[in-house]
This record gives sequence, structure tokens and C-alpha cells, in this order.
Amino acid sequence: MVVQRIRAPVEDVWSVVRRFDTPQTYKHFIRSCSMRGDGTVGSTREVRVVSGLPAEHSTERLEILDEDCHVLSFKVVGGEHRLKNYRSLTTLHRICDVGENAGTLVIESYVVDVPEGNSPDDTCLFVDTILKCNLQSLAHNSEHLPRRRGTRSLAEAD
Repeated sequence: MVVQRIRAPVEDVWSVVRRFDTPQTYKHFIRSCSMRGDGTVGSTREVRVVSGLPAEHSTERLEILDEDCHVLSFKVVGGEHRLKNYRSLTTLHRICDVGENAGTLVIESYVVDVPEGNSPDDTCLFVDTILKCNLQSLAHNSEHLPRRRGTRSLAEAD
């Protein structure tokens, strides 16, 4: 599991996370994504990975998209990669800091089979590193989203 605190309202963060059709918005290891379905549960996406990673592409199915509770889950159902039986669950939680500014706590948990030739520690280190990069990018994008709309972000309010 990887946790990221984001200084942006949960609605702004969710507007980025919920887009199953455009994960490359904050997941920079994704080169492209094509979608089958309308973005509801059961839809699949074909993700092409940037070169240099031990993968070519991944087919992923949307398992949960709960707009009210801000939960998204997908599982890998095919592709050319080493992360077999990978499942991800991302939850967003509204938080308030001492200054009463809204913020979001993002928790992304996962399960995955350990590939032959790897240890559980190596596998977790690899996935955790990717997820940390993704969530840091999500934080950056979400924290600057209000400024693009002409208002100040929580990060700029200090």
C-alpha cells in the first residue's frame, strides 16, 4: 500500500483519478491508452508502457468505480508484463489540516503474484516505486488544478 497526502479538495483529486480512460494524465510510465467500453465497471483499457520498463502493454478491467465513496479498482487481465494477477484499489479520503483547509489522503493498495526469479521484497519495491511516482504526479496535477480554473490552490494559500 502507498499513501499520499494531497493539498487539494477530494473532488479535484477524484476528477483526475476517476478517468479510467486517461491514466497517463498522472501515470507518466504510460505512453498511451485505448479504451473498450464507456468507462463504467467492466470496461477495459489497453495501456502501452514507456520503453525501459519490463513490460510492453497491459490489458486492465475496471472493477469498481464508486463516485460517492471515491473508490476505483482495476485488475490486470492480460498483456506482456511481469505483474501477473495484479489488482489495485485506490481510495480517496477527505482530510482537514489545522488551518481547516481541505485536503485529500489517497491510499492505493495492491496485490500481485511474485514473478519467477524475483523475491517478494523485489516485487514490492518495484510496484511501490511506480505507485509513489504516480501519486506524486497526481498530487502535483491536483494541487495545480484550481489555478488553471483561475483560483488559488491550497498549496498556494500558505
